[in-house]
Order: sequence, then structure tokens, then C-alpha cells
Amino acid sequence: MITVVGNLKGGCGKSTITFNLAVWLARSGIDVITFDLDPQATLSDAIEVRKDEGIEPHLRVFRSESDPARIMANHKGEALVDVGASNLWAMRQAIAQADRILSPVPPSQADVWSTARFLDIVKETAANKAKRPEIFLFVNRADTHPMLKESDETEVALESLAGVKVLKTRICQRTAYRRSFSEGRAVFEQSPGSKASMEFLDLATTLYPAIT
Repeated sequence: MITVVGNLKGGCGKSTITFNLAVWLARSGIDVITFDLDPQATLSDAIEVRKDEGIEPHLRVFRSESDPARIMANHKGEALVDVGASNLWAMRQAIAQADRILSPVPPSQADVWSTARFLDIVKETAANKAKRPEIFLFVNRADTHPMLKESDETEVALESLAGVKVLKTRICQRTAYRRSFSEGRAVFEQSPGSKASMEFLDLATTLYPAIT
């Protein structure tokens, strides 16, 4: 299955989500490859740190120059694709092959607007596909303070968008994600049993219910 993790607005956390999902799949014994099609190459950097530190399982990452379309077509396992607005051509190429789209959305009106525009690109690109990709949205970097309502408001706004499924699982704004990512580790490797770890594992099992 090819899962494209993307959105138009930078800073939505797509590279962190892609990396953590890839590690989780690999640790579950799944043959997973990743694609970093964002010129910022943040995903590639984290995977390189992981390799340098000798952390297993190792992850495979491919960049835009590696002919991603061919590699995706020939791979029989899971593929995770990190795409950004700075390379719209690569984004469209990935969407054209995707089985599903996963879009993390931070809690703000600007991010909701950006997501709506991203969905327009997805629908336009996939219009001629025999089977259109499923589209999953979720609130990422959600507020942790109970008095703040932007995360709830964002979720309601996302539910008004047509043709999508809004996941109730939220990933909160936590230092654990930034720290573990910078050290080449998934959050559940770095901080097992933490709130960050538990909420991420909830997201992972929601997306891959057949994997235990």
C-alpha cells in the first residue's frame, strides 16, 4: 500500500509522522520503504542520524532523483511518501500512485484553508484513476491545555470537507516528538509508555488495524 503523507502548508509535522510510522511498521516486521520528496529533506536527515547511530531496524529512503514512480510500482510491501508544496511535480506524481492520503493538520484556520487547497490538488490529480485514494485527516500538534478550543474547532472544520475521513486520534504538541526525531528514534522508542508514545501508537493502529 502506498500512503502519501502531505499537505501544502509547511510545519504541519508530516516528516515526523512519516518517520514514526516507518519505524513502527519496520519494528512490526513489515517490509516498508520511504520516499522523501520534499527538498528540505527532513525525513532523510532523521533516517541518516538513525543509520549513523546504528539504531535498528534500519530504514530505506529514496529521494526525487531515484525514479520514485518505478520503485513504488515494483515494491510489494508498504510505502510511505513524504511530500511538500515546494515540489508540486513530485507531489502530483506521488498522489497519482497513492492508495491513500494522510494529511496532518495543525489547529489553525490557516491550516484548514491550506488543507482544503491540498484536497483540490488530490482530487484533480486522482480524477482519472479507476480507484481514487482514501483521504484521512487528523489534528496534529494539538493543544494540550483543556481551556484552548482551537483543536476542537479545527476538527469540526475538517469534518465539513467533502470526501474525507477525519480521524479522532490526535497527536499533541509535545517536546518528545521533536527530541526523538532529532535523535533518529521514534517517539515510542525514545519515550515508551509516555503520553506521546501512546497517542502515536493509537494513530498507527488506527491506520493499520491488521498489524498488532
